[in-house]
Amino acid sequence: MRNSIVINTGDQVEVLSNGRYKSAWHRVQAKPDGNRMSIASFYNPSMKATIAPAPQLVENGGVGVEAFGYPEFVFGDYMSVYAEQKFDPKEPRFQAVRAM
Repeated sequence: MRNSIVINTGDQVEVLSNGRYKSAWHRVQAKPDGNRMSIASFYNPSMKATIAPAPQLVENGGVGVEAFGYPEFVFGDYMSVYAEQKFDPKEPRFQAVRAM
């Protein structure tokens, strides 16, 4: 995308937004006939932080697991699962961390 800025949100934003903002699979393919500038910036919470859907974004007042759609988890637990499954579909990661 010429003359553009692309921002990829991570899995934590997907969970916090209760699925409103999806994390995207992405891969950079540089073109041999042009220049490309990238600035990568990462932000992660404490490994002890609890990640869960924001109550304001949960339907039906948060009654039942279906209203949330995403599990509450400890960020460090998620990163342990992510390290093993980062190239696999993300939904099983959410389910794996739910079981922890």
